[in-house]
Amino acid sequence: MGLKEFETLKLEQVSNEVLLILLNRPEASNAFNTQMAKDLVDCFESLSLNPRGARAIVLSGAGEKAFCAGGDLKERKGMSDEDWGLQHLIFERMIRAVIDCPTPIITAVNGAAFAGGCELAAATDFIYASDKARFAQTETRIGIIPGAGGTQNLARAMGERRAKEIILSAKPFNAQQAKEWGLVNEVYPQDKVLNAAIETAQTIANNAPIAVKQAKQAIHKGMQMSISDGLSFEIEAYNRTVPTEDRREGVLAFNEKRQPVFKGK
Repeated sequence: MGLKEFETLKLEQVSNEVLLILLNRPEASNAFNTQMAKDLVDCFESLSLNPRGARAIVLSGAGEKAFCAGGDLKERKGMSDEDWGLQHLIFERMIRAVIDCPTPIITAVNGAAFAGGCELAAATDFIYASDKARFAQTETRIGIIPGAGGTQNLARAMGERRAKEIILSAKPFNAQQAKEWGLVNEVYPQDKVLNAAIETAQTIANNAPIAVKQAKQAIHKGMQMSISDGLSFEIEAYNRTVPTEDRREGVLAFNEKRQPVFKGK
């Protein structure tokens, strides 16, 4: 079956195991309106139920100007409190769909990642950024706070004090600062960031998919537990990998001095 089509997203199968998802509203700096939020919910919830062979996902933005400028304030102009709240429920479900997706997600930030765009990137597993990228949590400038995980994910990535500085001041910061502060893993030239993310995604996809998903879950869930509970959770995740064909194939391939062929079983 072919890839599903979305009004505001562009999906591309860059290899048998790696899926590229582009936020595709370049004329609006890839800001997410209600339709894009619905598309992201549909896309990531569908991938959680059936990854269609995707073992790693790269998320980026169409064009070179922006990854995502956050919520579309033109659409929000004149919204009633009720309509604003109803729309934000979709945004909340969107961010949970991304966080809960069991397939690893790498974000390639190719430009501005402001407000909800910064939150969306922070909700993924890790970030590669263009040297032209800029980040900001600008919500306090318009009378709200980050409401798509920003106060939680930034604090976990950067620490409480840096997250407070960024969110309370609403000041932008560059890609190198984002790396130094723990939000971004690596910084690349503008024309290399997407390929770098795809290359790492392929490296992940070449590993045993059940093990990769269990490791992702153990890290993410364990960070929210005490060390004792985290160790217990880790062993539960580990034990799920032991009876798999992939575990047997991995050990056999090592002893036969060849590359393993993992089937996700």
